[in-house]
Amino acid sequence: MSMLTASIEQVIVPRARDLGGFEVRRALPAAGRQMVGPFIFFDQMGPTEFITGAGIDVRPHPHIGLATVTYLYEGEIFHRDSLGSELPIRPGDVNWMTAGRGIVHSERTAGEVRAAGSRLFGIQSWVALPADKEEVDPGFVHVAAANLPIVEAAGTRVRIIAGAAYGAAAPTPTLSDTLYADVALAAGASLPIDPGHEDRAIYLMSGEVEIDGIRHPPMQLLIFRPGDRITVTATVDTRLILLGGATLEGPRHIWWNFVSSRKDRIDAAKADWQAGRFAAVPGETEFIPLPG
Repeated sequence: MSMLTASIEQVIVPRARDLGGFEVRRALPAAGRQMVGPFIFFDQMGPTEFITGAGIDVRPHPHIGLATVTYLYEGEIFHRDSLGSELPIRPGDVNWMTAGRGIVHSERTAGEVRAAGSRLFGIQSWVALPADKEEVDPGFVHVAAANLPIVEAAGTRVRIIAGAAYGAAAPTPTLSDTLYADVALAAGASLPIDPGHEDRAIYLMSGEVEIDGIRHPPMQLLIFRPGDRITVTATVDTRLILLGGATLEGPRHIWWNFVSSRKDRIDAAKADWQAGRFAAVPGETEFIPLPG
């Protein structure tokens, strides 16, 4: 179990949830902490092994006021949305789907992947949009792994998923200051985390790190105090996500898949989904009903 130190403001142990043979671990939102920078939702998906013929089937469902961000270590998910986007995401790629005033999407395991049996391991996060950008037009951007910058030093490999860090910037479109990176550390390697971003945290996917002389195991979100210069040292080969950015101007209302600074906007989105006023996803005939 992790301990709080001078550098660490909060340690969050994610809650495991079974989504029908598919486990996720939810680190955000958590008790006492709704967001880290703009990140308002952070799920570790898997690692899960699907037998032949099995996979994920997340039927079309709506979002407002956020961007969904999907990043995989293993496996493949086929994305479809109401803008007509239709493509697989594979390890190292990033899908950044801006819901804005409203979008609908599905996430499934494609037939050919199902037929072979597959594994799935990755992160799905939601980024809340600034209050003045919550109603932007919806958009979808897929950035292939080859187009995400990688910064390497002794025993350290950092792939920038979104935002800028270590002198490199990802082409992923963000609407507020964002820090998001996939970090691999060899045993004994250190990662400096400077105070350039207001909020900073790491989520340990695997391995173990030492900070201020205290060791921290995997599957924990460690949130750092603002303004401190931090050094994270891997005691064994380690994989972690670095996340954060500027604190948003206020808290958010969250209900189902809707995020907004205004409660009445959530109520309007509920009514719109119930009445079928969101755009449909081409090629899909199913949908997830509004929760009762």
